[in-house]
Order: sequence, then C-alpha cells, then structure tokens
Amino acid sequence: MKFKFGELFSGPGGLALGATRAKIKSDKGETFSVEHTFSNDISHWACKTYARNICASDESHVYCGDIRKLMDEENIVFPDIDALAFGFPCNDYSIVGEQKGIHGKYGPLYSYGVKIIEQKAPKWFFAENVGGLQNKNQWHTFERILADLQDSGPGYILTPHFYKFEEYGVPQARHRVIIIGIDKTLGLESFKVPAPTTKSNPRTARQALEDPPIPKNAPNNELTAQSKTVIERLKHIPEGKNAWCEEIPEHLRLNVKSAKLSQIYRRLSADRPSYTITGSGGGGTHGYHWKENRALTNRERARIQTFPDNFIFEGGKEDVRQQIGMAVPPLGAEVIVKAILKTFAGIPYKSVKAHWEDILTDK
Repeated sequence: MKFKFGELFSGPGGLALGATRAKIKSDKGETFSVEHTFSNDISHWACKTYARNICASDESHVYCGDIRKLMDEENIVFPDIDALAFGFPCNDYSIVGEQKGIHGKYGPLYSYGVKIIEQKAPKWFFAENVGGLQNKNQWHTFERILADLQDSGPGYILTPHFYKFEEYGVPQARHRVIIIGIDKTLGLESFKVPAPTTKSNPRTARQALEDPPIPKNAPNNELTAQSKTVIERLKHIPEGKNAWCEEIPEHLRLNVKSAKLSQIYRRLSADRPSYTITGSGGGGTHGYHWKENRALTNRERARIQTFPDNFIFEGGKEDVRQQIGMAVPPLGAEVIVKAILKTFAGIPYKSVKAHWEDILTDK
C-alpha cells in the first residue's frame, strides 16, 4: 500500500525525506510506503530545496506561497491524498518569545491543516509543533487544537506525545509535540508511540560531525567570517559553556542585562548531543564548535539535524540556516512514520505510553 502524501508548512523537506524513506513489508509480503503528492511552504528557497531533493526538481506540485492566500483567495485545490503532514509554524507557541498562541499571527495556521483534513479525509496525519505548545499558558490552546483535529473529517483517534529526538538517534536535544491521527472509521488499533532506541546511549555531536568526516567539498559547508573579537571570546569559552561563563575576561563579556540565553556563543559538548539548532537569531546564536573557534557551518548543522550530505539546500547562507533550523529531523520523522506504517500493516512493535499532560515546559 502506497500512501499519497501531502504536506503543509513543509520547510526544506526534512519530514518528507524521513517519511519517504520509511518502508515496511507486512507478513503477507505487502509493502507499505509513502510517496510525495504535494507540498506547501511560504519560503521561496525552502520550496526550491524541497523540489530539488524530494521531487527530483519537479516543482509542479510544490505550491509556494502563503497558505491563507492560496486557499482563501486563489482557491487552490490540492490533489487528493491518503496522508497529511503539517508542521505548523511554531513562532507563537515557542517558549522563546511572547507566546501569543492561538491569538498570534501564526497560531491560527493549524486550522489550514484542519481544512485539508476536512476536504481530503486522509487515512492518517502527522501534526508537529514545538514543546512550548504545552507551556501552562498554552494549555487551553493545545486542548482546542486536539478537539479540532479529533472532530475533523471522518473523525480521528489521536496520539499526542512529547518526543525527545535525542532518544531516537538524532544527535540533538530537540523536543517536539507530535500528534498522530488515524481515521477512526478504519477500525485499526490506535497508533502507539515507538519506544526510544538511544535513550541510554544517545548519538553525540562528535559522532554527527566526524563519523564519517564531512568532505571538504560538501555543499553548504562554507565557513562564517568571524570577527577578531568573537574569535578571542571563543578562545576563553570551554566546551559546553556559553558567553556568561566565568572564564571570559571582563573586556570580552557581553553587555546584555535583559537576557542570558544559554545558546549565546555556546559551544557544543563533543560527547553529548547538540543543543537545539535554531533557524534565526543574531550574533552568538549560530551554534559553535566544541574545539575550533568558529560557528558551525550549515552542513554541520544539517548533519546534526540528520540530513545526508547529498541533500543540497538552495539559497544564500542565512536562507539555508533558517531552513535547517526550522526543519523536522529526517531520522526522527522516519522512526515515527515507520510506526504509522506498522500500525496499518498490523505489525507489532515496541512502544511506550504516550504522554503530554505531565510535560508543561520544554526544558
């Protein structure tokens, strides 16, 4: 069985790459897999990247533009699908920011996923957002989203869970709320959260960047031109520490009193998973090598996000950084989609109890 797959807010294609890699063969010899049908994103360069890597450069079903305009004003009708993924924008739900939630500029965008579900009645869907969605201030927002998704289309059995991707082979402490919905009219067992595979032995930043080494001619691997001041500051920051560590001389310390975000000029810890790779931010937020006095290259960030070296990102250096930071790690998506396919194939797998009610902050 091949599921025709549609995606909103697709970014560069991390979720799609993982989904299309997930293939399962049932005891009866039937293969269960996913094939791209359409995608949408507002970013020109993300759409170019998606088309190049997921669609062999065919842009015919990569709809670039604001989903609100496409659906409400241009009345775009997307192709029919069996599966839908939508990693609705996190800006209004992230724990870093004002947390305007459903009332923010981006908060209502999840409703366009609901609209597609109403129109296409997919057999399953994959909805993703950041862990900050479960902050106490967003509790009622989350309940409303769950209710809307559960009652959309034919009705769905939901399995929301707070995933820690470093427990699934991703060399990064990236935590996300993911909601899997299965069409309740199909009579299948509800989706079960796949059991962690690397909880006690996570993949490290060193392994991500050095096993194997990144080829010198790898795409998207250009270095950042660091100022003398930044280089001098980094010389005093030990592995795993940031711009506020005691080792930094007074004249190199930052004059910032309102915030001391742990990511500012923070070096990676070589033998631990990376901290969360972000897609935006000014000086000091680019992620820094544990030993070399420099920011990470985009290819190194892509390695930490589990993109293969032959996945080429389109656009300028900052455009690429944004795409990588906003993406779903392909390996994480693959693990979850494989579990979905096993649910449809009737194949048992190791699982853990879904939980989200007891996780109120993304730490």
